[in-house]
Amino acid sequence: MSASSTPGHSRLTKAHKLSIAGVATFSAAALAFSLVPADAAESESVAIAPVAWTKVVDGAQTKAVQQHLSVQQVVADKAAKDAAKAKAKAEAAAKKDREAKAAASRSAARTPVFANNLDGWIKEALFIMKREGIPGTYAGIHRNIMRESSGNPMAINNWDINAQNGIPSKGLLQVILPTFKTYHVKGTKFDQYDPVANIVAACNYAADRYGSMDNVNSAY
Repeated sequence: MSASSTPGHSRLTKAHKLSIAGVATFSAAALAFSLVPADAAESESVAIAPVAWTKVVDGAQTKAVQQHLSVQQVVADKAAKDAAKAKAKAEAAAKKDREAKAAASRSAARTPVFANNLDGWIKEALFIMKREGIPGTYAGIHRNIMRESSGNPMAINNWDINAQNGIPSKGLLQVILPTFKTYHVKGTKFDQYDPVANIVAACNYAADRYGSMDNVNSAY
């Protein structure tokens, strides 16, 4: 057969074939792209958007958590300080209480026990007089007691001028009530017949009037 061309048809060269194949491939790719559903595009968009949103939310959450922890730390610090103050206050109160008890114990230890007799009454009166700054000695007090009442704490004078005036002298050192009231020393019984109270009040009066009970050698 001869190589002549058929009338009305043109021969496709190899170059033409390759060109047509390339156009077909490109067209198919374009068609495939244009046929991607709208929902798929939206899905991809939605899938991307939450990533950025999550980052923002996570940042806000982190900040909120940090602020919450800061508040908790402040509250914890205040509670710790309050507890420390309360502990210090309690320790100070306990220390003060211990010191008060120790002082009371020392005071009790320094207070001697006196006999319930003339010797003990005079010694107890001297103990109080020393504390109050009232002068007098054992000998001076004892001498005047023996002259005034012979050592009888219940002695009463019903015959002298004071008795006639309705204010008899009473007790170891024969003190009248107005004198006892004026010179009574706080811490002793308010009783003319109480031996210690009688001695201390009489010595207080004698100190004011004569300088000391030691200077009294007769009725006073």
